[in-house]
Amino acid sequence: MIGGILLILSCSAPEARIPKFVHDIQSGPKPWTSEKFELEEEDFTFAIIADLTGGERPGIYSTAVQQLNRLDPTFVVSVGDLIEGGTEDTLQMAKEWDSFDERTAGLNMPFFHLGGNHDLTNPLMRTFWENRFGPRYYHFVYENVLFLMMDSEDYEEERMWEINEARKVAIKVIRGELEGTFEETEYANMKESKVGGISNDQIEYFKKVLAENTDVRWIFILMHKPLWKREDGKGLGPLEELLKDRPYTEINGHEHSYSYRERNERDYLTLATTGGYQNPEDSMAFDHVTLVRMAEEPVITPLKMAGILDETGKVDWVED
Repeated sequence: MIGGILLILSCSAPEARIPKFVHDIQSGPKPWTSEKFELEEEDFTFAIIADLTGGERPGIYSTAVQQLNRLDPTFVVSVGDLIEGGTEDTLQMAKEWDSFDERTAGLNMPFFHLGGNHDLTNPLMRTFWENRFGPRYYHFVYENVLFLMMDSEDYEEERMWEINEARKVAIKVIRGELEGTFEETEYANMKESKVGGISNDQIEYFKKVLAENTDVRWIFILMHKPLWKREDGKGLGPLEELLKDRPYTEINGHEHSYSYRERNERDYLTLATTGGYQNPEDSMAFDHVTLVRMAEEPVITPLKMAGILDETGKVDWVED
């Protein structure tokens, strides 16, 4: 990556505070939709969407887009699994990403892409992502708050193909095309299927980012799979060690069930869904968007979509 650049957004009122957005991607495709942000006061609010996959239910994400416009955060980020994916057909990849991006274009604010295992299932999908969105992991700084956008599917190509083939078999078992149970499949017993993994290159990249951004007021770490559950060198541990004396919040998806825990005296959140599969027996499996107001410390508010009402007192559900 080339050294960071600073974008200062213009405003018509000379007395207004000018928001600052810093990143290090100077050319080629970018994993966000816009670099234009509305003016903010001392604090700002951003939103997070969760998983759409495992059998996306129609209308949920489109409704979330409409609700986010009503809530009006400064920007929206994701924790991955944005398309059903899991394919080697580039035409199908294009169709699914076109569908997601067309709906996302309805947002009135910038959106930051992040990949999950459905989005980055195999090397072909990885290449497709890089051609369309650029880097799979990256960072940006907004109003002196650092965002680390991690790729939890960052495996060597050979291992990625092995995981891909095991996943195909597991899906056939789930669909009843092969005998057995998912829990007995090779894929279910791979640590990568539950907690993901990252390369040394990615770890070194974020070590450098942290070293170059020592004065930020807060750090948000976003990822799809819970890398903090992986205990070897391919998990979040090396970065957690560097972060032990710094203020940060970790946010991930993948489990389709909301949970919160305190780890290293910091907040660790696992988000549920924004249209993805839900276990009907899980009381913490619900569709939601999450608002984060960045004041002196972050104020995090998960909002169940079923409770975000319009002026008529109803949820204005959208049909795709």
